[in-house]
Amino acid sequence: MSGVLEFYFDFISPFSYLAHAQVADLAARHDRKLAYHVVNLAALKLEGGNTGPTTREMPLKYKYSGTDMQRWAARYGTVIKRPTSHQPDRLNKGAFLADDRGVMADYVTNVWRRVWGEGGDMASDDLMRAVAADMGWDADDYLAFTVSVQAEARYQAATKAAHERGVFGVPTMIIGEEMWWGNDRLDFVEEYLAGGSGA
Repeated sequence: MSGVLEFYFDFISPFSYLAHAQVADLAARHDRKLAYHVVNLAALKLEGGNTGPTTREMPLKYKYSGTDMQRWAARYGTVIKRPTSHQPDRLNKGAFLADDRGVMADYVTNVWRRVWGEGGDMASDDLMRAVAADMGWDADDYLAFTVSVQAEARYQAATKAAHERGVFGVPTMIIGEEMWWGNDRLDFVEEYLAGGSGA
């Protein structure tokens, strides 16, 4: 590998889901290792001074966002369905267990398929047990980890580290000192990796 493409995400973010549909192949095309970094988007935004309402609290923007999501999904040849709840913290914390076990890529793929691919309830124990089954994990152990003091401490530390790195939203891609925010910046990432003007 000639370097690392860092990918910051939160499972609450549909545009992180959409970026993930492309970023692994992009990294592979340019011989880059893809490194996943889960964050608490709500806390990250506050750290960065973004105290505004969420898109879900703005009806006109929420309506437009749904249309925009479908446009991007069509472009990427994938499916996107809004989940029935927006409480990602336990799924996010589960990413640390996946990282410890060396299966982060499989974990994020399975979670996003169930949440944004199928429109599942991200706060549901049933969905989390299905994710554990996908991973071949003991579901009770997985659920216990996601509410542990250890997982919460790592979640907070990861979000703080992302803020200190300059990350203020997701998806964010970083290569060295260069940063891009949003799935609509993947073309710039590709240009940069190809030695063009993407920086």
